[in-house]
Amino acid sequence: QNVSAVAGLRAHRRVTEDDFLRMATDPQTVVLDARSSEKFVMLHVKGARNLSLPDITAEELAKIIPSKSTRVLIYCNNNFLNEPRAFPSKALSASLNVYTFNVQYAYGYRNVYELGPLIEIDKTRLSFEGELAPR
Repeated sequence: QNVSAVAGLRAHRRVTEDDFLRMATDPQTVVLDARSSEKFVMLHVKGARNLSLPDITAEELAKIIPSKSTRVLIYCNNNFLNEPRAFPSKALSASLNVYTFNVQYAYGYRNVYELGPLIEIDKTRLSFEGELAPR
């Protein structure tokens, strides 16, 4: 696919924390975490499904996303500050969201949105699960 076309689409599909929270409450929406299973187990957005980027194939996506029109929300390391174990920062050009968005687009998923802002983990209104989640 045309990478610049995907980049243009991605720019319009970055959402605020409020929009992400609102969309995530829809039971038809899938929150996808493409980090490693090790990082996912440490900490992830509550209710997120994990499919590590290297493991993404058409078959694996189809197992967790009901259809290509299903709304998918993504987030990555670069969305959260102050939790370097579970969410280590990366260079912006190496952001996992870039690759996750492109891969889903390549497999025909067009209803993908990504969390846009950089949020301090202790100030976000998103809820987390995992070994490092507050009890």
